[in-house]
Amino acid sequence: MSKKGTLPTNFKTVLEKGDKLYHPGISVDCTIFGFHENILKVLLLKVKQSNKWALPGGFIYKDETIDKAAYRVLQERTGVENIFLQQFNAFGDPNRSDATIHQNRYLEYGIKIPKDNWLLQRFVTIGFYALIDFTEVDINDANTNEGAEWIDIKKLSNLMMDHEAIVLKALESLRTQLAYLPIGRNLLPKKFTMPELQKLYETILDQKLDRRNFQRKMIGFGILNKLTETRKGGAHKAPFLYTFNDKKYQKALKEGLYGSW
Repeated sequence: MSKKGTLPTNFKTVLEKGDKLYHPGISVDCTIFGFHENILKVLLLKVKQSNKWALPGGFIYKDETIDKAAYRVLQERTGVENIFLQQFNAFGDPNRSDATIHQNRYLEYGIKIPKDNWLLQRFVTIGFYALIDFTEVDINDANTNEGAEWIDIKKLSNLMMDHEAIVLKALESLRTQLAYLPIGRNLLPKKFTMPELQKLYETILDQKLDRRNFQRKMIGFGILNKLTETRKGGAHKAPFLYTFNDKKYQKALKEGLYGSW
């Protein structure tokens, strides 16, 4: 194997026996959202040799469900476990997995793939998005030879294949689901203020929300616990801290919320 790039140690097995191990023509790609300093970010993997960014993704074992594959791939590629993961779309444009593009990708690692190899076939990928507390993720734990980094969603560039389109579709789906599913538990610290929660929603929606209406709606959902503690240290009156009521939050995930922003 050439020294131009570094591929997983089991790549030879994937190359030679992958069509026997994995379901042909289907893969998964995960868009991982994190919220930090009022910025919505996406966790991407860097292919250093090509100066490209990629979503954590991988193949599906023949005896594996798609959901289990997404959890497994995300854990293997990033080291993250026990997260909220939502399937949102499938991407199957005939040109998304052009054989020439795939061949050139592997040539960046100094490897020439045989023309009839399964890796050069057309792949339909199933998109998932994950919501993660930025402070609980150590990107140095990512099990990748490429490197990982949190990227501002408004500053995406040089993504592989159609991965930028996948990220933007994930954001669109997240915005749509804000109307009937709760979020925040996986993106904020355990204790947070109402202004911090509102800023999260405003960042995702990319619009300003009325403070009173937002607070009334969030309290009306019944998924928050108001604490006696306050956030001290600011220039204004210290706001109260809140936590999510886990039991009611999980119920809302299953049964949904009602309303729109």
